[in-house]
Amino acid sequence: MLGSALLVLAGLGCSPAHESAPTDTASRVPSAPSSSEPAHALPSGSARTASPPATVVRAACEAPLPESWRSALAAGEFRAPAGQRAVLTEVGPRARWTVVQLSDGRSRRAAVVEDAEAPRTLLTFTDPVEHQLLAADVSADGRWTAFAVLEGRTLDSPWSLYVQDAQGGMRRLARSTLPGPLPQPVVRNGSVFWAQGTGKGRATIFSSPVRRPGSGNRAPSPRALHSGVLDAPFAAGGLLAWREASADGRSTQLSALSFATLRPAGLPGPLAALRDLRSPASDGATWAWIEEGKDGGEPRLVVWRQGQSSPVARLSGAPAAEGLDQLRISGELITWRTPEAAYALDLRTSAYTRITPQYGYAQARAGALAVAYNKDQTKGPGARSVIQVVRADRLPRLPKPRDCG
Repeated sequence: MLGSALLVLAGLGCSPAHESAPTDTASRVPSAPSSSEPAHALPSGSARTASPPATVVRAACEAPLPESWRSALAAGEFRAPAGQRAVLTEVGPRARWTVVQLSDGRSRRAAVVEDAEAPRTLLTFTDPVEHQLLAADVSADGRWTAFAVLEGRTLDSPWSLYVQDAQGGMRRLARSTLPGPLPQPVVRNGSVFWAQGTGKGRATIFSSPVRRPGSGNRAPSPRALHSGVLDAPFAAGGLLAWREASADGRSTQLSALSFATLRPAGLPGPLAALRDLRSPASDGATWAWIEEGKDGGEPRLVVWRQGQSSPVARLSGAPAAEGLDQLRISGELITWRTPEAAYALDLRTSAYTRITPQYGYAQARAGALAVAYNKDQTKGPGARSVIQVVRADRLPRLPKPRDCG
């Protein structure tokens, strides 16, 4: 998210930018996310088949960022090694690990920070100008790190996907030169899952075990699990889920497979009936997505939680909803980004707050909250990178404004 290099992170409709300002896991560091889409992009869904309306509207209210949150975030600030600039890529369960890109003007590397220890290098890039870290995931035990490297400054540049064993050894799982979703690796049950373009506007979801089958044996070929016109998949509890175009190409919907069986799986509650949603995210118990307004109206943030009969519209018609994108979820927290700033919603109090001063990125994931932005200057090589990572359960509830209904 921050730093002096280029950064692109996995996701549909994202484009790279200079490191001179903060970024997130689906776009670039300094500037607002691009609205352009790559050649394989799915239908936007603003017309034709519309999503079933959210039957409940329970608008959240904006609250100022409380001092308790400021203090907690400041205490969790990541200090990059002297002379290096850091870009946040991914945060791990309960803030135990963080994956970053580090640059010093002469070299650039991907690194993982575990339990606030010194960064451990995953890979030093062969081209410190063109190559950039896209996305990453770490196994639950912290041993295996899967990460993707974009080998150029545009979305159609080749990319490579690697997996590293903290106990030694690394191998490349895949390399792609075809248009398609940028790789957003998911590490679950001893395997890495990702999607890549296969030509003619289509993509395939693959899996590969993190370890070789035996000493001296050749690495197994990736296993193809599903093909279609689709986005990069994401973990949702026991499911791997993704957004996919319908057979006639007129709408989009959610699809999923089970991590346990690697076979297609049904979606919970009303999710299977959704059409033309955007930027879906889930932690398994809570799902959120963006529903486009009819006839060009304001988009709104919609949430569905296990036990609810219908989705609930939580945000619409506010500055925080203008251009909202890149949703992330951890328990009671939902984060997103707009062209102006990043925000966090506390579902316990229906309060949301602007969590970065300008631009930047906030990422709620697996019991952790990470925030990244540039201090002093919003853009330019003189901007100082700020990365803050905290355990979400150590943050008090956002206070609900008195005038909030």
